[in-house]
Amino acid sequence: MYSKHFPHKRYRITQEFVDKHLDHSEKILDLGVDNPFSERLREQGYRVDNTQGEDLDFDLSVVQNEDYDVVTAFEIIEHLLNPFSLLNEIKSSKLLISVPLRLWFAKAYQSKTDERDRHFHEFEAWQFRWLLEKTGWRIIDEVQFTNPVNKIGFRPLLRRFTPRYILIYAQKP
Repeated sequence: MYSKHFPHKRYRITQEFVDKHLDHSEKILDLGVDNPFSERLREQGYRVDNTQGEDLDFDLSVVQNEDYDVVTAFEIIEHLLNPFSLLNEIKSSKLLISVPLRLWFAKAYQSKTDERDRHFHEFEAWQFRWLLEKTGWRIIDEVQFTNPVNKIGFRPLLRRFTPRYILIYAQKP
């Protein structure tokens, strides 16, 4: 079971954003396999289903399902080669989505041990907003936040002041 206290700043901020924009009665499709955050949402009384590991670059059927009121995508689309198609095909009218922002002083994330854990896209905030708008989403609210690390050096210092994540709530007419 997941701890009642989020261990990470981004989990706390994401939870607050979800609570601000979603109602417990809404049915949520969370893109990505079951994870500690979706488990936490269920513990909070949200109705959440997760995807089952489909390759969302090829299989968009799960987001074409009209049974969901909301789609959430927390740090998932940066792993896709083609996020445009996915965002364009979502049938739900509400979207809560977050991505890591591109840092001018660091290369895109690439796990050295898991070839699936790589960022194909790290957006500048304007690029991400534009992607959402081009796929028919109207941005209602957003928050950007930092992700400091407990290390010494110039880049860790920059991480204290440079936004690393953007979280957006958007709607489709």
